[in-house]
Amino acid sequence: MLKYYKELLAPLGAIRSRAMFGGHGIYCDEVFMAIVIDDQLYLKVDGLSQAEFQRAGCTPFVYHGKQGKPVAMSYWSTPDEALESARAMRPWAQLALAAALRK
Repeated sequence: MLKYYKELLAPLGAIRSRAMFGGHGIYCDEVFMAIVIDDQLYLKVDGLSQAEFQRAGCTPFVYHGKQGKPVAMSYWSTPDEALESARAMRPWAQLALAAALRK
């Protein structure tokens, strides 16, 4: 799946991945913009883009932190239709890259 996700994101720029968080981090032109955990792609969101992901029915990546407490990260799942083609992924990936650049 990682290879496929990188292909979907490739039109944005130079895409590379690095093992991290028990999954992989994805970079576009050296900007950390996504993670892949358990074969699921999560894109970076911030206060300006989170509502768009919510409206599309996406959910945040949540892990269990100290003492088993859930911790939501600023990486959200992608709409199913975005996973169908690079063209469908592009607007979501652009939102993620913009959020990562604002960080």
